[in-house]
Amino acid sequence: MSKRLLITGGAGFIGFHLANYLVKKGYHVCLADNHARGIVDNDLERLVVRTEVTFFNVDLLDSVAVISLGKNYDAIFHLGAIIGVKNVLENPFNVLVDNTRMLENVMQLARKQLNLTRFLFASTSEVYAGTLKHFNLTIPTSENVALTVTDLDHPRTSYMLSKIMGEAIVQHSGLPFVIFRPHNVYGPRMGMAHVIPEQLKKAFKANAGDQLDVYSTEHTRAFCYIDDAVRMLYKMLILDGCIRRTLNLGTEAPEITVRQVVDACISVTGKSLGIRALESAVGSPARRAPDMSLTRKLLNYEARVGLDEGITRTWDWYRKHVFESGGPSAE
Repeated sequence: MSKRLLITGGAGFIGFHLANYLVKKGYHVCLADNHARGIVDNDLERLVVRTEVTFFNVDLLDSVAVISLGKNYDAIFHLGAIIGVKNVLENPFNVLVDNTRMLENVMQLARKQLNLTRFLFASTSEVYAGTLKHFNLTIPTSENVALTVTDLDHPRTSYMLSKIMGEAIVQHSGLPFVIFRPHNVYGPRMGMAHVIPEQLKKAFKANAGDQLDVYSTEHTRAFCYIDDAVRMLYKMLILDGCIRRTLNLGTEAPEITVRQVVDACISVTGKSLGIRALESAVGSPARRAPDMSLTRKLLNYEARVGLDEGITRTWDWYRKHVFESGGPSAE
């Protein structure tokens, strides 16, 4: 009998790709989502009709509905959360309170499992934002850096604070946990409110000779393709050395400028386009890259998909499923 796994937020970007990978590894995967952000598209429909997949349309804020998901899961990936800059800026109270409530409900479900071997909690690279603002944050950034919150009256603080609170709850839960902090994971089906699909869409619509407006062109990031991210998550699931660890999820190098990323997006479209550099976006850190030495040591894994290949794969998917067909995409 195959092992059963639950992925909350399973219709979302990382959850969907993770589910596909785990099914190939022989697991029965249960997805819990209410489509508040995760879309229903052809890819998801093909996944949920598989015999190895069960889909639950459930609101994670409903404690009774969450408990009703059952008690026979070998592992739980808690990816469900209110995310997105728009939500964070417009509804900071809901982001802070509801993310905590969702985790509490899923934690109660985890405590009722008969044979739970792992509880994996999705945190965020945003937990480093306060340290970056107020102190000399080392970049690439290791997991053991002291965390500092940004100004509490700033709406953007709500998301990172909900994740810091979440990490603390998980740390003291007594469960066999793994906390992971994703850093600039990208790829097909990730939604449009991210630099790579956003710039690919602009390039698709542009005419030869046009210029693309780009904010924060000199800010640097280290990007991780989704296939590498889910392989690392799988290893966090199966390797006992990851239990009770907090790990960065991403790639350490190359750390490249936003301008270089947009150049790569333009190149893959085959168009001759320019870049009009605009001011830096408010709240955007000048640098972000994770120190992957601990993750690399524990997982014995190196990222395989380079940026050019990853952007090409992302472009091919978006061009076919969204840009040309008018298909749905998450925000």
